[in-house]
Amino acid sequence: MQLLDKELNLDDKIYKPDFNLKTGRELLAFYLQSKFKQLLAYDKRQEKPIFKVVNPCFISRFTKRLINNPSKRLLVGITGESASGKSTICKEIKNVIGQWEMPVTILSTDNYFNDISHLIKKYGSFDNLTDNGYDIDAPESFQLELLKENLESLSRGESIFAPLYIPNGTGISVPHAQEIRSDKIVVVEGIATMYGDVKDIFDVRIYIETENDIRQERFIRRAKAERNQNEENAFKQWNYILHAGEKYVLPCREYADFVLDGNSDLKYFDKILEYIYTITNNFQ
Repeated sequence: MQLLDKELNLDDKIYKPDFNLKTGRELLAFYLQSKFKQLLAYDKRQEKPIFKVVNPCFISRFTKRLINNPSKRLLVGITGESASGKSTICKEIKNVIGQWEMPVTILSTDNYFNDISHLIKKYGSFDNLTDNGYDIDAPESFQLELLKENLESLSRGESIFAPLYIPNGTGISVPHAQEIRSDKIVVVEGIATMYGDVKDIFDVRIYIETENDIRQERFIRRAKAERNQNEENAFKQWNYILHAGEKYVLPCREYADFVLDGNSDLKYFDKILEYIYTITNNFQ
């Protein structure tokens, strides 16, 4: 990546400002604005850019937050329709950032599904429940108030005990089951990330977008390999999540700061992350 190489070989690095002072944070904000614009311009010229849509207000809003509230944890929300590549992107972020020994927390909103074990017992199975109209991907199927409270705690630097949803067809949600540390960067992924006013907590809102034929192939393969579903049942579930995604998830796209290509080259994505890390640490 030529842009990264150029940044690494810069001789005229700026002196690190005092981030405890507002003037120091303002200098950083101005510096980051110019670098982010360079990055977006570079990506736009690529044969297969990763940034499909960029909110024009994001850079000024984000840098203003850095200036006015520097102690807040950096919360990144990642959403997108099923099998779009959300989990893959999250794992890549954690792996790459981990190489720089920067603490990062990953939280999945799938753990905030309502406990529906009593409904599954009533109808006999999860499939019978959904056949009778239960909409598992609808906003009301999640513990959104608890999710919002937990994210607000994480943003203040407080660890939480998140629920754990058991994805084995029983519909059981175990409350306070897993401790989630509030690290410097908190990445939250899942379809509920942009539901309601949960989206307002995030500093960076990302929507992952992938063509339906690629998503379908991923979904069917995963359903058979990881969930032991037969092909008929897998396609039945795919048809549900296709329509549910269009109804509930796709409208969240308009709230995103970035719409990313979920079928992009992960090595190129790693270089983007490395460039962002470099510009935020490349001081004398």
